[in-house]
Amino acid sequence: KVFTIDPGRFSALTAYAAVNTLRLDDMRPYIYRTHDGGKTWKKITAGIPDRAPVSVVREDPVRKGLLFAGSETETYVSFDDGEHWQTIRLNMPATSIRDLVIKDDDVVVGTHGRGFWILEDINPLREITAASVGADAILFKPTTAWRVRWNTNTDTPLPPDETAAPNPADGVFINYYLKGAADGPVVLEVLQQDGRLVRRYSSADPAEPMPDPATAPVPLYWYRPPQALSAAAGMHRFVWDLHYQPLAGSGRGNLPIAAIAYNTAPVPTTPWVNPGTYTVKLTVNGKSYTQPLVVKQDPRVKTPALHMQQVYTLTKAAYYGAVDALAASARAAGIRAQIAALQPKAQGATADALAAFDKKVLAIAGEPAAAGGGRGRGAGAGGGRGGGPPAPTGPATVASTGAGLAAVMNSLMSADVQPTANQVRNITTAQAAYTAAMAKWNTLMKTDLPAVNMTLKAAGLDVIK
Repeated sequence: KVFTIDPGRFSALTAYAAVNTLRLDDMRPYIYRTHDGGKTWKKITAGIPDRAPVSVVREDPVRKGLLFAGSETETYVSFDDGEHWQTIRLNMPATSIRDLVIKDDDVVVGTHGRGFWILEDINPLREITAASVGADAILFKPTTAWRVRWNTNTDTPLPPDETAAPNPADGVFINYYLKGAADGPVVLEVLQQDGRLVRRYSSADPAEPMPDPATAPVPLYWYRPPQALSAAAGMHRFVWDLHYQPLAGSGRGNLPIAAIAYNTAPVPTTPWVNPGTYTVKLTVNGKSYTQPLVVKQDPRVKTPALHMQQVYTLTKAAYYGAVDALAASARAAGIRAQIAALQPKAQGATADALAAFDKKVLAIAGEPAAAGGGRGRGAGAGGGRGGGPPAPTGPATVASTGAGLAAVMNSLMSADVQPTANQVRNITTAQAAYTAAMAKWNTLMKTDLPAVNMTLKAAGLDVIK
């Protein structure tokens, strides 16, 4: 039975045929190729074992000569127009493959048991060449990323004994290859077009601890195990969830109600990144590799572009404001520690100048505060449509305004709709307080700090860094 004839994607004279001889008690594979419009056909099955009748063969629409085939037991790939084949069964059960299609960047396989198996993001297969074997490291170009709410189930989660296959990854795959184990940490960064950091991972990062089983609100099998960036030799696939870098001290988010047994990620503590073009940067053994990454909005979102742009602008400004405020707060803590170390050595006017400067640093910067916000239930990053919690009350310090921005920045993430008046008011108020506090901080660093350092130099003491 001629199961499939697939027309070539790059030449009108090319076609591929899969012939299944199972009904003749012939268990051998038969795949044929023509490049002359069917005048001659060549059998191309090297690498596919006997006892594997083939039902489907397809050519990739992006890379010429990249073929996929399905047999009675598994799936295969060929990089050289069918001259050689190798298995890509991976975690798929041995089952009869009756058809497959290449949809965008995925291979979708249909089985005789009416099940589906999807190999996501085949861009690495499209990029592999003979030269790849000798490369020390390869960062493959990521597929287009979608700003999508992957799981919006608000009902009781399916019980763990319910039969279910893994869901698609809730983010974008970043694929890379290392010829040998890295000599030091492998670092993966996502950067804005202006070079500012969006997300950073390192193979040297400490593993995020799982909750204490004695105090966890649910059994630990609900939690997703921590994801680690690998520095080992071989092919690696890492998932970035399209959210900004967690703020210092934000902690681990709670589990959402849309839970999945054995694979529930905590609610993100930072917003989604905005649609646009980013740079993925992989650093291995002192050498960096980069690739562009395009992030697009979920096309099902029908909110007018003007309103979505308001969401993007407000959340990005609030996030980076919180980042800068928390960084300034950490600098202030370091400065006060230096002051405390210098005070026993200072005398007279120098001691008075140090004490006055320390008091001013505390008044402007405040005590360091942990980043809050965005750690509640829900499919988005917390906050709710009411506008999120208001900014902290009390004197506006760098620390308090940073915490205020962190508290409201995720309020727009619960739905891709026009921001409410309450949300806009809360974020605008927090941004105004932040701007005022940071202006005072910058004056302190540019004017007061140099003056104090001149006094310390005159007294023969170390300056404040």
